[in-house]
Amino acid sequence: MHSDSGTFTFDTTAGLLVEWGGARRLGVVLAEWFAQRKLLIVTDRFLHQSGLLDPAMASLQSAGFEITVFDDVVADPPEDVMIACARMGRDASVDIVMGFGGGSSMDVAKLAAVMINSDQSLADMYGIGKVTGARVPLVQVPTTAGTGSEVTNITILTTGATTKMGIVARQLYADRVLLDAQLTTALPPLQTAATGIDAMVHAIEAFTGKLRKNPLSDLLAKEALRLMAANLVTACTDGQNRPAREAMLLGATLAGQAFANSPVGAVHALAYPLGGHFHLPHGLTNALMLGPVLRHNMQAAAPLYAELADVVLGASRQSVSAKATSFVTFMDDLMNRSGAPRRLRDCNVPADSLPMLAQDAMLQTRLLMNNPVEVTEADALALYRQAY
Repeated sequence: MHSDSGTFTFDTTAGLLVEWGGARRLGVVLAEWFAQRKLLIVTDRFLHQSGLLDPAMASLQSAGFEITVFDDVVADPPEDVMIACARMGRDASVDIVMGFGGGSSMDVAKLAAVMINSDQSLADMYGIGKVTGARVPLVQVPTTAGTGSEVTNITILTTGATTKMGIVARQLYADRVLLDAQLTTALPPLQTAATGIDAMVHAIEAFTGKLRKNPLSDLLAKEALRLMAANLVTACTDGQNRPAREAMLLGATLAGQAFANSPVGAVHALAYPLGGHFHLPHGLTNALMLGPVLRHNMQAAAPLYAELADVVLGASRQSVSAKATSFVTFMDDLMNRSGAPRRLRDCNVPADSLPMLAQDAMLQTRLLMNNPVEVTEADALALYRQAY
């Protein structure tokens, strides 16, 4: 599905450090990487108050960093949170930004690093490649194994009561990322399941994307899926299991690198309205829509699903059709075993809201154009009904 000429582009973060417990020596690490010392840490209140950030802050302070903490990030961050974060950074004259937390904190950190020194309006940044100017240095430290936001060039903001919009720009790639899986051990089973499934959806949709799929994104997506398929249930049932947590975090990051270059499709397009209207966690909404969309895409994506079946189930001599069916069954079973809710009705989504959700999903043209099979409004309604 990529260019016959073999021409493609691939972009990613400049550097990754993978180190269990690395957050405890973050000051030493950042002092080696950057000359800047006025640091804005972007996080959420729960994480800040939980003490998870404390060892990192102590290390940073002892290394001479002057720290400002913005901890007003919420899930599906609205524009006013984004603007307040940039204002705080500007008022403190910060010259380096670090996202510390889940996808929302890292998304806000990305754009804050741009807005601190920019007079471009937020409204002018929405879309692809609209950001002008440079940013201050940016570091990302994920505390969940899910969004892949640490290595993507996308920020998603809530722009109205229920609508979300994306900003995609090369400036949003971080300079450095620390993957410290020890930070993820406190994540409860349900969040572990939802964020893990989110990352697996990233890998699947990157591998089956229609427009920009390429050999590098394929390699990353397959390895991400292999790591996470083998470790998701263990991470959910035994949160302190170090190998499982390390595999999930690395897998989520590899999936992030894959979908930053080969964008996601209809699973995400149908998941966004569920998050916007009912404030369900993003990973959970992906989990709810994955099975129906996999089956809808089967007519075009069966050969690709067959390849993924070999990754998660081992190579076999079955037909392409049988392998593809086995892959969809495997993913359904894995989500069942993860403990995440499986039906829209279990998440208090009213049946009479489905037509409205289908209408809203049609607005996600950036994602739907990349899906291997066309999704009409009637299709979207049928998919929501299947998930109900």
